Amino acid sequence: LQLVASGGGTVQPGGSLRLSCTSSGSTLNYYAIGWFRQAPGKEREGVSCVSGGGMNTKYADSVKGRFTISRDKRENMVYLQMNNLMPEDTAVYYCAATIVAGACRPEEYEYWGQGTQVTVSS
Repeated sequence: LQLVASGGGTVQPGGSLRLSCTSSGSTLNYYAIGWFRQAPGKEREGVSCVSGGGMNTKYADSVKGRFTISRDKRENMVYLQMNNLMPEDTAVYYCAATIVAGACRPEEYEYWGQGTQVTVSS
């Protein structure tokens, strides 16, 4: 399974971005998908994850109420809508996939995309 993350960029504080995750040649429909991020000098941390069925979602406390994860099975896409971005959201964002139900920790994920840079700066 090869994942491709896109949608990063540079925005001002308070701005929005939508990250997208898809796979080349394979369906994501049987996998739980997670978004993770890693800022310079920091460990990779979980941002949000969604179950294979799309009904169960989890969020890090730091992004609750600002970020929304969703999946479009028909389009084979998983999205992370990020609103009211803050400078501390600056990081490389990765999408990852796993067959482990309910997984939301980085060590539970087997497949990783290449990452997309999100920079929040005035």
